[in-house]
Amino acid sequence: MNIYEIDFDEVINAVVISGSITYREAVEKLVPLISKTEFQRKLQDKKFYEKLERDIVDGCIMPSLTIAFVDKTISKGSKKDEITEYFEKYHKKSFVLDGIQRLNTLSRVSASKEIDLERKLYLNIVFSDSVDKLLYRMITLNNGQKPMTPRHQVEVMMANAFDFKKLGIEVQTEKERAVKIKMNSFNKSDLVQAYLAYMADSPMVDNKKIIQDKMDELIVSKIVSAEKVDRDSTFENVIKAIARFQESPTSLKWLKQANNLVGFAVGMKTSFKIIQELSVEEFENSIKTFDQAFSDFNPSKIKLGKLRRELSYDYFKNYSKLRELDSLELLEYFSELTND
Repeated sequence: MNIYEIDFDEVINAVVISGSITYREAVEKLVPLISKTEFQRKLQDKKFYEKLERDIVDGCIMPSLTIAFVDKTISKGSKKDEITEYFEKYHKKSFVLDGIQRLNTLSRVSASKEIDLERKLYLNIVFSDSVDKLLYRMITLNNGQKPMTPRHQVEVMMANAFDFKKLGIEVQTEKERAVKIKMNSFNKSDLVQAYLAYMADSPMVDNKKIIQDKMDELIVSKIVSAEKVDRDSTFENVIKAIARFQESPTSLKWLKQANNLVGFAVGMKTSFKIIQELSVEEFENSIKTFDQAFSDFNPSKIKLGKLRRELSYDYFKNYSKLRELDSLELLEYFSELTND
């Protein structure tokens, strides 16, 4: 074990270590701890961790784990060698405070020939002289917390990761639009939905007929099971493309429509290389062809919003082969696609 820092929690009188071990050591020493204590969470359905399995094999850095010892041997003045020796000798006495699911996932992929078992797994180790103090720390850290929904996580990410003005578009919240609408601005909630759909690799991330909690669960399932795309494909590419194409009033109006925006964003995830090379005029001509084909559907026989979202997604996902079609040929393609 490598120890990087030794600190002390003055509230629960506990020594807190920041360190690392290898994946191999974690499988040997920590995985057996998974079912050790009664208050630990039940292992979740493995489908929610299939994405993490693939990432571990591909060489991701796993979020750090937290394990704990209830023992008085290690104290505020203990040195690194002393702590390392204690861990090596008594690791079976520890239990996992945070990271059971990650350990279980690591255990499942540890037999893979592709995984590097010498990679580092980062650890926080808490040495406390009382179970009550550890339980207090767990309660104060977790009580009242409600996991963020996928939508909320996207909102947080967008607020911190994207400078929309710098990227070239105006964005307003519903509250801001209620006071004064900026000309040519995009609705932030539409962009949130587009980003969520982009991450899920599916245009269908909103269904009022499904209760929100279950819809969130479905979205998470889609995100973790989404197939890999080119590493250069990012949602920032989508924003930059929108910023360019909005120079055309026709394209701006089209992109500000939520169903079009969502379909375009998810479709561009696959076709970003060819789409980012389009001129403003070429994009405008493409959406005019799309709209002409779409207008020939009988509105009394379809759900307009849902179909527009699905077809705009398919159109831009398969843009390399559909871009040369005229409106009648595209209508025929759409007709075959939607024919039950």
